[in-house]
Amino acid sequence: MSVSISLSVNGKQVTGTVEPRTLLVTFLREHLRLTGTHVGCDTSQCGACTIHVDGVSAKSCTMLAVQADGTEVTTIEGVATNGTLHPLQEAFRDNHGLQCGFCTPGMVMSSLDLLKQNPNPDEHEIREWLEGNICRCTGYHNIVKSVQAAATAMRG
Repeated sequence: MSVSISLSVNGKQVTGTVEPRTLLVTFLREHLRLTGTHVGCDTSQCGACTIHVDGVSAKSCTMLAVQADGTEVTTIEGVATNGTLHPLQEAFRDNHGLQCGFCTPGMVMSSLDLLKQNPNPDEHEIREWLEGNICRCTGYHNIVKSVQAAATAMRG
């Protein structure tokens, strides 16, 4: 049995037909070919699959595609606008907040949610917020520096 879903992804309306058990991350990666959202653990532990659903960060490996029906989803591909990196993406680049890059999309998406809720977080708040995101390269120091730099840039 298949189910039709319709949602907005990165500002574009998309539709698809999925099995009810299809994970949202699978729909994004395999049906829409948005491979920036990574699958690291399939158990909501690593945060590599973090996206925004209706403006709030969510781990797409534990959300069904049918649960996203009617929502607005933003993936890492939707963060840059018109070929211009978002200030947070620039900060990750400028402050060496990425090493292998596997965790980076999830770190960026989680950090965007943090900065929306708290535009001036301190180091402890950033580290606490990112506890659900794992960096295999242990690059946390530069990730925190990146978020702090982006917060400053975004505040103007």
